[in-house]
Amino acid sequence: MNENAPAESEEPQDGRPHVSVIVPVRNERRTLARALAEAFRVHPRTEVIVICNGTTDGSNAIARRCGARVIEWPVPLGHDVGRALGAKAAAGEVLLFIDGDMVVPASALQGFVAAVDGGADVALNNYSGPVRKTAVHGVVLAKHALNDLLGRTDLGGASLTTIPHAISRRALEKIGADLLAVPPVAHAAAIHYGLNVRLGPAVPVGRLNRMRREKGHWRRLERLIIGDHLEAVGWWLKRQNG
Repeated sequence: MNENAPAESEEPQDGRPHVSVIVPVRNERRTLARALAEAFRVHPRTEVIVICNGTTDGSNAIARRCGARVIEWPVPLGHDVGRALGAKAAAGEVLLFIDGDMVVPASALQGFVAAVDGGADVALNNYSGPVRKTAVHGVVLAKHALNDLLGRTDLGGASLTTIPHAISRRALEKIGADLLAVPPVAHAAAIHYGLNVRLGPAVPVGRLNRMRREKGHWRRLERLIIGDHLEAVGWWLKRQNG
């Protein structure tokens, strides 16, 4: 397989979907089928797009059996690049982003779709992370600090870094799919462009997210996310001072 081009398994279901559920996946066979089952229940006209990147555990086959549209890359794409690729392939008016390693009930996911249908351009997970601690995690601090800089302290620590979240097609066209690969920058752009960014339902992802076994995974992820927030600060300041 050419590493510079994706392989796509099948076309979306017949008829234009209202909701596109975008699911980046890398070796999530333990939870994927259950996560996708909930995704398909979000709306009667739903397409589910799974971006398998660097998957070696058969997650791609599981996604196909579940009825998802599968886009495959043979190598890992990085933390959030799959979201951008899924957004480019999406046909729905509402784009809902979840992860394959976390099973979120359809009843909770439907709240994000309802928020966008009700006028929101961006519906964030109303989750600010654990803040009532003496030593607050660096990622939690970064999210709060960015919203403070953006003049949106009402959002607390909610962020496009945190799934689930949903955006309108209008937001996708305004922000551009490429920026979704760096969620804090996309978050800053949504506010910069005057989009309707609001809090959606609260999903306690801190409890739902499974622990990774790779040594140093969480420390590397913390550095990556903090770096993404610093990039967002630079993006915002450049436009404020330009």
